[in-house]
Amino acid sequence: MLRDDLRTLWTEPRPPGAPARVRRDWALLAAGLAGVALEAGLREDVVWRPAAVMIAVWLCLLLLWRRTRPLTMVTLAFGSVVLLPVASLVAAPREPVGLYTDAVVLVLVYALPRWGSGREIVLGAAVILAGGVLCSVTDESPVLENVVGLVFLLLPGVVGAAVRFRVTARERQLEQVRSREREQLARELHDTVAHHVSAMVIIAQAGRVLAGVDPSAAVEALEGVEEEGARTLEEMRAMVAALRDRGVGAELAPPAGVADLERLVRTPGGRLRVDLGLDGELDALPPAVDAAVYRIVQESVTNALRHAVDATELVVRVAAERHTVRVSVRDNGRRTGRGRDGYGLTGLRERAALLGGTLRAGPGTDRGWYVEAELPRARSESGVHSRPRR
Repeated sequence: MLRDDLRTLWTEPRPPGAPARVRRDWALLAAGLAGVALEAGLREDVVWRPAAVMIAVWLCLLLLWRRTRPLTMVTLAFGSVVLLPVASLVAAPREPVGLYTDAVVLVLVYALPRWGSGREIVLGAAVILAGGVLCSVTDESPVLENVVGLVFLLLPGVVGAAVRFRVTARERQLEQVRSREREQLARELHDTVAHHVSAMVIIAQAGRVLAGVDPSAAVEALEGVEEEGARTLEEMRAMVAALRDRGVGAELAPPAGVADLERLVRTPGGRLRVDLGLDGELDALPPAVDAAVYRIVQESVTNALRHAVDATELVVRVAAERHTVRVSVRDNGRRTGRGRDGYGLTGLRERAALLGGTLRAGPGTDRGWYVEAELPRARSESGVHSRPRR
């Protein structure tokens, strides 16, 4: 089992999306260079001042590549740090060698397990341990102090590994939420397609009965089959898009839609007064869009009940336009600094994206929280309804 764990660690890839440089990197570099300048100018006990300053500046510059090349930066940094104590064995100076600003290498120790691959972490840890042990050997401090110093050197690496584990776990949970939303959407589309196919079978059976008695009625039946087939193709294309990652089963429970919003807002628990406004032609929405509107309102109402502090009113607006459906949910609660989306909103964003729409959420300008979505009434690229009826 230990061998399998080591093999898994060795083959672990780098975390995706590592930024090359962000604004705080330049602030960190400026702070490090300022520390080097102050220490070099104020300390009088520094031996080999030019060499110590050059190495400290070099260590500060290495911070700029700590995410994209963590192993290389750790190797260069600890190779440089070891030079001064090794040289001190030859020259035997009586004063400290190097600057305290060299402690910026702790940032590189943090970055190694945070952004490195498994292979880089193993090799970098060996470099860090070798450098720490060598510095301890050349130091005349007591053994206990050297051990404490080595533990302190490794502590940022433990923090980096913990941060990486937490971020990875959250990304995995978010992906599970998106996957569940895709599966639910696929089930709903499955039910819709089954409904259309059943209608086609019934119409075809009726046309066959009427073919010998009323040919015109049989032609109308064939037109009905054509129209239902076109709708089925459109829903099938939507389902294939929803199932682009994995296959799912089907559930026969019909999804809730706009018609169920009145019942939803009548039973929110009594703490909030819900003002529901429906505008436009909302009776003929595609089933997937109809279910998405309900899910957006349902999740928004649930979040308001759980998180809206001192809120008394929730305004829900659903407006159908010619090509889009707009959903807006706002509460008047007190702003509490909520800024990170929960898993529910992540799933709603995934559903809106699958349908070709968008969803935004965040704190209001004055009070409360808002959720706004824009969904297309139909997939414009399908073109399956462009053929006119005869």
